[in-house]
Amino acid sequence: MSNLNEFSAGDVLVFQIESGFGLLRILEIQERGNDTVWHIAAYGDYFLTIEMAEDALPTFTKFRPQIEHIALTDRAFHSTQTARLGHFPVRAEEHELVEQWKKNPTISDRSVRLLLGIR
Repeated sequence: MSNLNEFSAGDVLVFQIESGFGLLRILEIQERGNDTVWHIAAYGDYFLTIEMAEDALPTFTKFRPQIEHIALTDRAFHSTQTARLGHFPVRAEEHELVEQWKKNPTISDRSVRLLLGIR
């Protein structure tokens, strides 16, 4: 099980890809039995350096996700190494995506890289 204090809802995370960096956002973290479910948004905006990603953070709320919401298993979430880049409160429309998911919950065990089409 994950250390839930590591990240929190609203965190913007950076992850490395072959030639740069991508962004994720945690919408909610849920404990379900012995597993943790990570509700995230994944962005198609990529940056050449970590500094470029940090410089873009003040305009982050204008970014549009490539994947608005996906629920991942703990294993799938942690298969991509991430680091916290910043934090913005979860907006009502983001929270609503999680609430809609609860009506028909499916949880992916695929890594965010596969979901974004990145090898």
